[in-house]
Amino acid sequence: MTAPCRRRVPAWRWFAVAVQLPALVIMAAALGADRAPVTTHFVRRPGWTTTRLIASPHATQAAAADGRHAYAISNTTVAQYDRATGRLVQLGTAADAKHLNSGFVHEGRVYCAHSNYPAEPPESEIRVFDPATGKLTLLHRFKDPPGSLVWCVRRGGDWWCCFAWYRGDNARTVLVEYAAGGLEREARRFTFPAEVVGDWDGMSASGGIWDGDTLLVSHHHVPVLYRLALPADGGVLRLVEALGCPFPGQGIAADPAGGLVGIDRPHRRIVFAERE
Repeated sequence: MTAPCRRRVPAWRWFAVAVQLPALVIMAAALGADRAPVTTHFVRRPGWTTTRLIASPHATQAAAADGRHAYAISNTTVAQYDRATGRLVQLGTAADAKHLNSGFVHEGRVYCAHSNYPAEPPESEIRVFDPATGKLTLLHRFKDPPGSLVWCVRRGGDWWCCFAWYRGDNARTVLVEYAAGGLEREARRFTFPAEVVGDWDGMSASGGIWDGDTLLVSHHHVPVLYRLALPADGGVLRLVEALGCPFPGQGIAADPAGGLVGIDRPHRRIVFAERE
């Protein structure tokens, strides 16, 4: 039998592939961002389990809720849903919205972390969606922020804001307390424990809320919640435990009906969860 003829590949074709390979690798990584392996270095104790789902194409960054509504947050939009029926009520956005992150409901309005990520230097803001007007407006712009704002919450009248860094710089992620009810005076600053930073897979603390006297902090793409406590001294948060949850990362919020609300980003769903 005559062996098949093998055509020589011209050298210029190999060169073209070599030149394009880095771009193809970057594209593949971007397309696979929502399909990262579900891994964590910690053994997760029983935490929260799913009670209900609401499908939303906007469930890509975070979710929040009040007594009547659920909110899905994407990079540029806050989508309001009737939580009883799952019906879309309205959408709020702004022409200059770039990267909304997490959100929480306070006195009938949704407060959202917003940044210019991945642009540098980082710019960070808090924006507010008002269901009464349907508008997404600026509340506060941070001057020389210590990173990209990924989540913010209120506790006892004070603001707690988490500013993130990524990849080799993610240990620079910092939680800042602003005192006296405003956002101008920094009171304290905390970094995250090394074992938690090492578990982030090059990402950062994508969501966080207060749960009593401790914080619950979410991963970027792994269903784990880190319970963290303020240190007795020093500026490094203390890891208390790692807990399971149905949220593959991103922003979380407390549900006033009980439990937590977050998102299943790969499947574009708002997720309601209760304690196991």
